[in-house]
Amino acid sequence: MSKTYDLTQGRTSSLILRFFFPMLMTNMLQQIYNMADTAIVGRGLGDNALGAVGNMSSLTFLVIGFSMGLANGFSVSIARSYGAKDYQRLRRATAASVKLCLIIAIVLTLLSTVFLREILGLLQTDAELMSDSLTYGYILFGGLIATIAYNLCSCILRALGDSKTPFIAIIISTITNIILDCFCIFVLKTGVEGAAIATVFAQILSAFICWLRLRKIEILHLTADDFRNCSCMYLEMFSNGLPMALMNSITAVGCMVIQYFVNGLGVAYTSAFSVCSRYTNLFMQPACTAGFTMSAFTGQNYGARRYERIREGAHVCAGIAIVSYMLFGSVMFFFPERLAGLMLSGSEQISIAAQYLPICGAMLFAVDLLFVFRSGCQGLGRPLIPMISGIVEMAMRIGVIVIMIPHIGFRATAWADVFAWIGAVSLNFAAFEIILGKYLRSGEKTKHRHKLSPVAER
Repeated sequence: MSKTYDLTQGRTSSLILRFFFPMLMTNMLQQIYNMADTAIVGRGLGDNALGAVGNMSSLTFLVIGFSMGLANGFSVSIARSYGAKDYQRLRRATAASVKLCLIIAIVLTLLSTVFLREILGLLQTDAELMSDSLTYGYILFGGLIATIAYNLCSCILRALGDSKTPFIAIIISTITNIILDCFCIFVLKTGVEGAAIATVFAQILSAFICWLRLRKIEILHLTADDFRNCSCMYLEMFSNGLPMALMNSITAVGCMVIQYFVNGLGVAYTSAFSVCSRYTNLFMQPACTAGFTMSAFTGQNYGARRYERIREGAHVCAGIAIVSYMLFGSVMFFFPERLAGLMLSGSEQISIAAQYLPICGAMLFAVDLLFVFRSGCQGLGRPLIPMISGIVEMAMRIGVIVIMIPHIGFRATAWADVFAWIGAVSLNFAAFEIILGKYLRSGEKTKHRHKLSPVAER
């Protein structure tokens, strides 16, 4: 039998770190590819082309983030079944996930391609950027099924404790992606469509690698009966997945509103904001990975009813988030011009980006801790809490940007992110402490009753 990884037994810190580092490298490689992709587009095609690709980021997050939220939510049920050693239920949950993700992929592909032009118009996309944004978006969303397939396969593997296979898949696909990017843009002179084609091909490759690994896991050998009898799982899958999907989408709407105001400032601001977003996403990856780790660890131990280990896991993952903040927040705070200059060539764009990076760098700890406690709530079977926090994020972003942008200009985008992070982490931290505390107290009462039962019998 191909190996899976039980996170309910053994030393908590060792298990988490062994699970964390391969997944960290996976996520960092994905972001490094995005950075390399941005740099290749910017250097090869110019700041306007970079702005066109970056202009798609909030819309891409809306669509892909929705599917990622579903996959992450579905994997919670899989992790719980694995932790409880209920393999029949695990197979049915996996079969239900496959069927649901296939339907969702078809629907999202149709919606995103049909309404792309209208949405870009609503975002105040500059006429100089519209053609390239459309070209990039049509190709990217046309290959959405590959992205969803990779997200689902990697989430299932992580739910079973395997973070190494997604890492291997991303290494191979990232190298392939960068080579194809350079070949298409510098040799074939294809423009932004070359970058989009390379991205879709890389996603197909990474999904295929993860699928090959899943085929080797005996407890996941699905039969026709698993697919026929998985309908009983639909309600549970959606109860976990839909709130997470909506959370990502609601957060994306807030980001799209910010993109709307940024686009209204001009093309230079759009290009600068694209680079700022890339750096923020890159530097929050260690904490984001700690969140994914927390989700898998909590899900398995929740299924095994080992609640005291969830507390230990939260301490380890929060420690990772704080170390990440100290390292990467400092880089954003002290070296904003150098960071911006790595991907932007215009002095105006670099100056604009340097207004955003120090503010978010100083407050990066808020979003870092948000990843940990939001994933903890999800793993504890409370997906509505992250969804509500997504509404808080959206409200804070929109409120701050509307109030502050007339007074402080582009810097309002940074403060909108900061206030959104603080509001969301406060809610998730409080909810996590209350919910886990209740489970811990119930566990202590159960142990106490077991200790007293022999006396009662005598």
